Amino acid sequence: MNHTARPKRIGMIVPSSNTCLEPQSYRILGGREDVTIHSARIPVTRIGVDAGADKQFDIAGMRHAAELLATADVDVIAWNGTSGSWLGPGHDRAIATEITAATGVPATTSTLAYFDAFTDFGIQSIGLITPYTQDVNEKIITRYSEEGIHVAGHRFLGLSDNESFARVAPEELIPGSLELAADHPDALIYLCTNLYGAPVVEDLETRTQVPILDSVAVTLWRCLQLAGIPLLDPRWGRLLA
Repeated sequence: MNHTARPKRIGMIVPSSNTCLEPQSYRILGGREDVTIHSARIPVTRIGVDAGADKQFDIAGMRHAAELLATADVDVIAWNGTSGSWLGPGHDRAIATEITAATGVPATTSTLAYFDAFTDFGIQSIGLITPYTQDVNEKIITRYSEEGIHVAGHRFLGLSDNESFARVAPEELIPGSLELAADHPDALIYLCTNLYGAPVVEDLETRTQVPILDSVAVTLWRCLQLAGIPLLDPRWGRLLA
C-alpha cells in the first residue's frame, strides 16, 4: 500500500470503561487531517494493586487487541493506559515488544511515553496527580523512584472504579496542582488516561510556570513522534509542541 496517499493511522488499545481518551485525543488534534485514530478495547473496570486488578493488563490481551488494530494498517500502536506506572515500566516494555513482534508495528504505552518525555526534557522530579487510591499512588511513587524519577509531592482522589474517573471535572484538579507546583518540581503529571486534565493545562502552565504532562496528551505526542508527523499545539503542554 502507498502510505503517503493517506493520513497516518494511530492504533490505540483502550480500557473498556474509558470515556475520555478518544474524545480528548480528537480535541487535541483539532482540525488536523494528517492523522486518524483507531481503537480496540480490552476489559478494564477497576484500578487497584491486587492480583485481580493486575490481571486486566496481561500481555495476551494486549497482543490480541494489537493484532486487530494491525488489520487496519495502522502506523503505530499504543496501549493507552497507565498501568505500567504501578506494575512497573518493565511490564510495559514487554507489552510494546510483544506488540511489535506480533504485528511488525512500532508500539508504545502511556507510561513509556511519560518516561520518553522525562528523558527528552530532563525531568527528574514531578508532582503527581491521580484519581486513584492512596495505595496505588504509593506503588507508583516506588516504581518511579526505581527508574530515577522523584515524586516531590502527590495528590489522589481516592477512586477505584475506572468509569468514574472521567466524571471528575477538570477544575477539580486545579487546587492540588497549585499546591504541588509551589514546590517547583520539574513537571506536574496528570496520571490517568480517563482523567480530563488536558483542558486545564494551558491555564495552569501560565499561572505556575511549571510544565504539565497530561496522560492523554503525552501518549498522543509519542504516537505522533513514532509516526513521524508534527507534534501538538503548545496549549496541550508546552513541552509537547
